[in-house]
Amino acid sequence: MNKRLRTILQYSFFLGLGIFLIWWSVKDLTAEDKSHIKEALSTARYWIIIPVFIALFAAHLVRAMRWRLLMQSLGYNPSIANAFFAVMIGYMTNHAVPRLGEVVKCTLLARYEKIPFDKLIGTIILERIIDAITLLIVFGITLIIQPGIYTQLTEAIFNPISIGSKPQPGHTGISSSLVLLIAAGIIIILIAVWMIRKKKNLKDLAELIKSIGRRIWEGVGAIRHLKKRKQFIFLTILLWTLYLSGGYLGFMAFRETQEYGIREAFSILSAGSIGMVVTPGGIGAYSYLVEKTMVIYGLNTGIAAAFGLILWVAQTAVILIGGLISFAAMPWYNKRKTSETS
Repeated sequence: MNKRLRTILQYSFFLGLGIFLIWWSVKDLTAEDKSHIKEALSTARYWIIIPVFIALFAAHLVRAMRWRLLMQSLGYNPSIANAFFAVMIGYMTNHAVPRLGEVVKCTLLARYEKIPFDKLIGTIILERIIDAITLLIVFGITLIIQPGIYTQLTEAIFNPISIGSKPQPGHTGISSSLVLLIAAGIIIILIAVWMIRKKKNLKDLAELIKSIGRRIWEGVGAIRHLKKRKQFIFLTILLWTLYLSGGYLGFMAFRETQEYGIREAFSILSAGSIGMVVTPGGIGAYSYLVEKTMVIYGLNTGIAAAFGLILWVAQTAVILIGGLISFAAMPWYNKRKTSETS
């Protein structure tokens, strides 16, 4: 199959999945749910959007600063402004064409900062490995402070009849066990299809798993070679703290969600992060998973759907506004910088 056609089909599939999840989230809303949504929106504290925007913009700035540290370890010293502009333009591009944003931001920085493109790609890969490890830590913290929360979330997604009750740490049931078996079966089938299609055997599968493990270990080990390791670790913690604070501040927007705190913020950070990976820009998937997460805390389905959608809109607005401003500002900034040094 033509590579371009395959890319179009893949993007169409995941975009369609996102739109389907949006429809799935609202299709069963009752008149009472819609009434709750209208009431919540009419009494919402819309000024909360300002600190949420600040937290999210700050998170993208911290990501740019952290990326810059990786480039400094290679002997290059790009400006924070160019790194930030490239990050925002990359995120905006990813909303249109998944994964293209990584290429675009490396291309822009290579052009304006004269850094070899291949070395920039290497820093992106390392960043993604570190982010994956950090996300696993977030999952672990969420599970420690709320044992059984992922079982509850699984049941909320695959067994809607059981949703709407408060989380019961450690609770498991036949339905959740069945879901886990189905999930395991799907994974086994996908692996079997991959092995048959690629003509691989169990030894090849074991080598692939070892290879992935080695890459993750190398990614962690690469931190040792950074000149400013402590600063890099601090920025990573700050980055995810800002992501966490975005959801926490969002709780204050509605009267119905203001009682929730850090535990619930960790849950929506975990679920929302998965949603951002599943579909382009998290469309549909992010709000759907956040909605299901909030429902298991006893929040009305309609308000939970509105809350998830508003959080996604806020994140998307930050990226689109920041991306468009960066798209215009980056050439101007570099033209001015060139004229000052000449």
